[in-house]
Amino acid sequence: MTSPLRPTPSGPHVAVTAPVRRGYERYGRQAGQWLQGYQTRGGKVYCGAGCFACCNMPIRVSLAEALITAEALDAAKARAVENHARAALANARTARDDEEYVRRHREEVGFCPLLDRNTGACSEYDARPTRCRDTFSAFPARYCASGTWEQMSRREQDAYRREVARTPGTDGELHFIAPLEHLSEPVWVAAARAMRTSWGIEVWGDFWVLTTLARDPAFMARVSAGDARGAWRSAQSRGLAHRDLLEVG
Repeated sequence: MTSPLRPTPSGPHVAVTAPVRRGYERYGRQAGQWLQGYQTRGGKVYCGAGCFACCNMPIRVSLAEALITAEALDAAKARAVENHARAALANARTARDDEEYVRRHREEVGFCPLLDRNTGACSEYDARPTRCRDTFSAFPARYCASGTWEQMSRREQDAYRREVARTPGTDGELHFIAPLEHLSEPVWVAAARAMRTSWGIEVWGDFWVLTTLARDPAFMARVSAGDARGAWRSAQSRGLAHRDLLEVG
């Protein structure tokens, strides 16, 4: 039987988003095959429907990825994403270091507004960025939650390190499954190449900041023209520019 045709990607930035969409599809196939083999060999993956302990982590993305998410949002979700972006920016402007920034992002900025807290599902699952696709845990969800490490005793932390070191699939230091992160690297490469080819510049940064800027015609006009300084000034005029959350060049 002939497979139904997928809708042809469209839009003014399809030359940038299409390679990333293809990368997502390829990653999905490869990750599925790897997971099947891993579980057959006795490996455990604790991520699943309804689990969202990691959905309050800061996320770095390419503008190519952010465009895909931005295209999927309705007006209400776009407003929620912008509010989240501004909260992340406020945190970045006052955090004393990266550790404080991450902690406050998780505890105060909070969960992604695209998360449905009632079901634990992403409301834009098909348009989610790379980092949301390639994060898998070999330990139960409580180890992904904010504050778990800090609440553990020294003995529990030592036991955690020993368990991670002997768990197949981890990098020996953290409980996340490293090969599934490595498999996603071609998506990042495709995004970088597509942006450089189409625009002559690359744009990277915070997921919610870039998703908001991806819907801004003035910002995207400057990016499309390869005008890095103009793009920065456009973001700055909207209060959405911070060196740690927006990289243009």
